[in-house]
Amino acid sequence: MDQRNLILAFVISAAILFGWNFFFEKPRIDQARQTAELKKAEQAANPSAIVPAPLATIPQAPGAAGVAPPAPGAAQAPTAPVVGAPQVSTASQRSAVLRQAPRLTLNSPRLRGSIQLKGGQIDDLILADYRETLDPESPNITLLSPAQGAKSYFAQFGWSSSDRSIVLPNDNTLWTANNTTLSPKRPVTLSWNNGQGLIFSRTVALDDNYVFTVTQQVQNNSDKAVTLFPYGLISRSETPETLGFFILHEGLLGVFDGQLKELDYDDLQDSGKIEQPTKGGWLGITDKYWLVALLPDQKAQLQTAFRHTLDAKKIDKYQVDYLGAGQILSPRGTVAVTNRLFAGAKEVNLLDDYLEKLQIARFDLAIDFGWFYFLTKPIFYALEYFYRLLGNFGLAILLLTVIIKLLFFPLANKSYKAMSRLKLLQPKMVALKDRYGDDKAKQNEAMMRLYKEEKVNPAAGCLPMLVQIPVFFALYKVLFVSIEMRQAPFYGWIQDLSAPDPTSMFNLFGLIPWGPPEFLLIGAWPLLMGITMFLQQKLNPAPADPMQAKIFMMLPIVFTFMLARFPAGLVIYWAWNNVLSITQQWVIMRRMGVSASGQAIGTAAGTVKAGSTAKAKGKGKGKAD
Repeated sequence: MDQRNLILAFVISAAILFGWNFFFEKPRIDQARQTAELKKAEQAANPSAIVPAPLATIPQAPGAAGVAPPAPGAAQAPTAPVVGAPQVSTASQRSAVLRQAPRLTLNSPRLRGSIQLKGGQIDDLILADYRETLDPESPNITLLSPAQGAKSYFAQFGWSSSDRSIVLPNDNTLWTANNTTLSPKRPVTLSWNNGQGLIFSRTVALDDNYVFTVTQQVQNNSDKAVTLFPYGLISRSETPETLGFFILHEGLLGVFDGQLKELDYDDLQDSGKIEQPTKGGWLGITDKYWLVALLPDQKAQLQTAFRHTLDAKKIDKYQVDYLGAGQILSPRGTVAVTNRLFAGAKEVNLLDDYLEKLQIARFDLAIDFGWFYFLTKPIFYALEYFYRLLGNFGLAILLLTVIIKLLFFPLANKSYKAMSRLKLLQPKMVALKDRYGDDKAKQNEAMMRLYKEEKVNPAAGCLPMLVQIPVFFALYKVLFVSIEMRQAPFYGWIQDLSAPDPTSMFNLFGLIPWGPPEFLLIGAWPLLMGITMFLQQKLNPAPADPMQAKIFMMLPIVFTFMLARFPAGLVIYWAWNNVLSITQQWVIMRRMGVSASGQAIGTAAGTVKAGSTAKAKGKGKGKAD
């Protein structure tokens, strides 16, 4: 097989793979939005198809036909939202909603917010370490928001029962707190008496990071035995904006009996409800960088569910929940269950730490490292280690590239030697093409005979690129999904290695006051990458076919435009890798007596035979580019 055809097929395939996100992702997102709008229009035209849903759906205990009727001072749990309730769309409106009910202040090094005492929901969380943009004055990331406002997102724990006569705490229950502030060193206990002899208490503790430990206890002062089922839920209203990339999961997910299950928002809209029994595990809702997850007792048998409903205003509501086994509460007895909630940033080492210390099954899978998990995670660990040494993730990427080059040096060395021999054979290959003209069969037969005589493998030059592809994808994953890379700066104009280079050659890198369209945002680093790719191409044997040669000449331009919107860290890696490859290949060619133009400049051990080289030079035909 002609080496040119092999490389051409590979490069075109790689180009299709790399360009998929750019040419197909946006239409996919637009199509999803159009489908959602069409669905809402159909629902508006057919109101009978809409089933109003409450703020959150309480998991029903086995045998329950409904929920308990409200007792004095309590309402059915939970109640539907009041039509015309305020919808949070700005920070000031959100603050107004937060003031509507008494709250327990939350204060920790990494979290700020509050817990609503009316209902006991964890519904106000702000991440102290992360801001929305690079601007140091931009707002901190708001993770959870109250159920009474727009885009609500909250967690709730409680009890369910098959006995409708038992009054249980709900989102209208006013809890009494034994303190005003929850902090890592000061847990808070909430308590409530149902008026039927059951005293409910809920002790909430918070660690120094993002895990709440919730211990629910019930004391039975009555003469009647009761059975209660503990539950936990996370509710989110309105379908959030997602990036829509196939390489990233955003939506609902969980680990059930050791197996990861992921569910997109639109898939749940179609299904409505998906139930899954499990022992232990975890479940939650994830964004690219943030996660809210229920972490139940890992030894407990649970019934879990993913749910989608529409409320009275036709707003999508998504929920993940679990229902634990029944707890028999004898007269004058007490039962208690302990579960946890994670609400915060998906930091790799932090999730690993929780996995180990809390024994949460496969909790590290909350970060979508994808199919190349076995390669992606080690690359992340290496980058993080180099970051601790150098203090900059950009420098860590450069050092990692050098290490990878050293690891594959023997393979690359062999490949570059093979390409150098092919460079010397270029005149002979051109002569064979001229001799056989359009007779491709005889031309290929003569080429194979030439390769065999000179002991050259025409496909050997592909090996360095083939090795680079999985590393490229793994590094792309690390830069794309790891929050550690979010807003990580390099030197100069690169302030976020996970974002594209913000400059453009079409406005002279900011000297001209004009904002080019997105497809013309060819930054300095993509341009450097394209230049180094072109220079490396000049060192490789040129295709004998003029059409293939023209296509190869266009590839650096194509890749420059294509990679311009990739994360800057990935483009820096590619450019630096090209520089190292050029240096390595140039040194090998010099040692073998081959110039960049393909002419023999001397003899060296292991090169093409001097006689054949001399003949090739004597023909005086077809130097490499």
